[in-house]
Amino acid sequence: AIGRAIITQPKLLLADEPTGNLDTRHGNEIMEMLAALNDAGTTIVMVTHSSHDASYSKRIVRLLDGQIVSEKSVLHAGF
Repeated sequence: AIGRAIITQPKLLLADEPTGNLDTRHGNEIMEMLAALNDAGTTIVMVTHSSHDASYSKRIVRLLDGQIVSEKSVLHAGF
């Protein structure tokens, strides 16, 4: 599914639990690929329950019962 999503080089990519059904090694490969896409200019909006996957993000918004409970910007490479 990710391959089909990125083949057209979109400006925006929506990723819902992109590593949810993957083992750790393949999950890390996907996250590295998403980080590279972001570095190349693609905006990525990702939903995840994984703090590890969230750590790749430049901005993290946490929700509880549909409400924003925290928001922070992170000053490192990623998306």
